[in-house]
Amino acid sequence: MDHFDEAGFVEEVEAKGFEKKFGARFLRGSEVCWFDFSQKFSPGWDWTWQLPRAEFDQTLTDILQRRGVDIAFGTTVENVVFNGTDSLTTVSDEAGNRREIQARFLIDCSGYGRVLPRLLDLDAPSSFPPMAATFVHVNDKRRPSGDEGTLITFDVLDQKVWFWVIPFSDGRSSLGLVCPKEHLEALDQGDNTETFRQIIRQSDYYRERFDGLDFLFEPKKIVSYAKAVKKLYGTGYALTGNSAEFLDPVFSSGVCFASESGALSAKLAIRQLAGEVVDWEHEYEEHMLWGVSVFRSYIRDWYSGDLQKFMFHPEVNEDVRRKVCSVLAGYVWDKENPFVKKHDRAVKAVTHLLP
Repeated sequence: MDHFDEAGFVEEVEAKGFEKKFGARFLRGSEVCWFDFSQKFSPGWDWTWQLPRAEFDQTLTDILQRRGVDIAFGTTVENVVFNGTDSLTTVSDEAGNRREIQARFLIDCSGYGRVLPRLLDLDAPSSFPPMAATFVHVNDKRRPSGDEGTLITFDVLDQKVWFWVIPFSDGRSSLGLVCPKEHLEALDQGDNTETFRQIIRQSDYYRERFDGLDFLFEPKKIVSYAKAVKKLYGTGYALTGNSAEFLDPVFSSGVCFASESGALSAKLAIRQLAGEVVDWEHEYEEHMLWGVSVFRSYIRDWYSGDLQKFMFHPEVNEDVRRKVCSVLAGYVWDKENPFVKKHDRAVKAVTHLLP
């Protein structure tokens, strides 16, 4: 949100009326855990948006074009050749017409397209075991009124299996399941639509609300979604967002890393192009990998069960909850928070003391 504000996006995005996200709810059977982002340790924004990415991306694109930014839609990057920090990129449009683009610095924001990691052999194996996700949108015709109808919710079906519900302001909701790759294979009914209907029926909380609703597109699947790279920058380029690292969707870390890395790499590139010597290793890679390592610790603690035990335990200290809430809200660079500074052991230490 700080980056959107700094870029002057907030007012125009807010005018679209997207649903506001003030926290996140976690369910496990009859147990309920609610993290209110206004009750966090770190100072800063207490809300963000929960919204369909296509409409959000289009909104930002419209803003940029009105400001004179040249955006080439339907364009494929075929090759990139570097000569020091300068580069020559070959692209083609949907009609197959090729052209070359000269640049003094490249920032790869291609997400799962992962253009430079593919072209420069930068892909690296993820440290996470192979997980899978399947998801769909529905017209949420039985959505309850009030807060209940707006809450982004994670329904824990098993320790490593969870179902998401993300209501949008236009009456649609995003539904998804995240689980080990083998679990999704075992659920496979031979038809993506029928498989997802069976998934909905596994949620005691949401079965009645969503069972039998028409899907707005055939459910999509992503298998082994965690990604990593050998390095986040090189001579004449930087990798941002999912083109660099993607961990897991459980705490919505993807957009957090995308906006942080996008804003930071742009500022560093501007300084470099102005003739300043930039320490990309310290100012960019070390900074970004710190945030990645914090979220990685919490994602591992989630799937190990330690973080779930913490979340659903009735006797957790409120000050401790505020510090964990800051992490879940994306404040993973706030080293004043001991649950950020000691991220690799903080949750385990607290959970070990819980009865």
